[in-house]
Amino acid sequence: MGLATALVAWAISGKASVGWSACYGALAVVIPAAVFARGLTGQFSSLNAGTAAVGFLLWEMVKIALSVAMMLAAPRLVRELSWPALLVGLILAMKVYWLALAFAPRGRPAK
Repeated sequence: MGLATALVAWAISGKASVGWSACYGALAVVIPAAVFARGLTGQFSSLNAGTAAVGFLLWEMVKIALSVAMMLAAPRLVRELSWPALLVGLILAMKVYWLALAFAPRGRPAK
């Protein structure tokens, strides 16, 4: 979704910097989510319920901190940053989960 958003933004605006901004916005969602998912699958996540809960909170804080750090670094990393395009990429990448849930295969109903 992030790549599609970046390509559409680039095509509409005619500026590569707008496409890169949208792509970076999507990456500011995808990279922290991947770190979060990897952290939750670690060896300590399944020891007991308490450890799992603490691990979840810890990795959620890491995810939020990484997202904030990426947003703060955006002006230095993306040349001619377009904040509206970055925010569109960010929002669409966050909302793609709902799209995935809408099109997910459903199991058979219980009898």
